[in-house]
Amino acid sequence: MADTPVTLLRAHSRHAPWNARGLAAHASSLVDAAGMRPTNASARAMPSARAVRFYVANGLLDRPEGAGTAATYGYRHLLQLLCIKIRQREGQTLDTIKQEMREVTGDALERRVAQSLTPALVLNGSGTAATSDSPATWRRLPISDGVEIHVRDDSPAARDSVLLAMREAVRGAVGRAALSD
Repeated sequence: MADTPVTLLRAHSRHAPWNARGLAAHASSLVDAAGMRPTNASARAMPSARAVRFYVANGLLDRPEGAGTAATYGYRHLLQLLCIKIRQREGQTLDTIKQEMREVTGDALERRVAQSLTPALVLNGSGTAATSDSPATWRRLPISDGVEIHVRDDSPAARDSVLLAMREAVRGAVGRAALSD
């Protein structure tokens, strides 16, 4: 029996918790895969860490666990962020979305997001669903002698552009640490 869109969406909960940047990246990968573009000219298609913090400050997203750089976001935050982007795509204003978010239950939110993202919840367009039963495969990204990054293939961070950015950032940090010793 094929997995439902809700089941496929729930598989993304295993990537939680995220920081603001990780939440934005994960939501961006789903938004991008679904080909979602807002009809509201003032809205951005892809959420950013800054947008996540803005949405929290303005009551569109629940407050994260912790504060500052230690703040973490869970699966419900992902659903809320995706719902914001879906509603913006449909032309709704943030004020309207904020009111709707107060009235929607977790199950209804999850069903709405899953239904809107069904195409993005299928891997490689092949019709093979991403399930939590599938064995995880990992990409190994060597950084320097004794340092490497491991990224699961089904993670939004597994895109080549993201991997290259991570490699360069970590290489820079390793280089700075070596200079300060």
